[in-house]
Amino acid sequence: MEEREAIIEILEELAPGGDFENCTTLVDSRVLDSLTIVALVSELEDAFDITIPAVEVVVENFNSVDGLTAMVQRLMED
Repeated sequence: MEEREAIIEILEELAPGGDFENCTTLVDSRVLDSLTIVALVSELEDAFDITIPAVEVVVENFNSVDGLTAMVQRLMED
């Protein structure tokens, strides 16, 4: 699951020290704030050659690595 590993690497650069493997409340517990999410969207778009529309920037997609991975994989298929 290379997308997942790449997402974790990006998250570790943007928000060092987070427990990205296990955390399911990245947004709810403020591990990711609004500025970090903006940077994360940009990094994900570059890394995976996708466009993340504003409608995808929701808590469900950004609260966990699994949610982020599912969103990235879905957008890569489109």
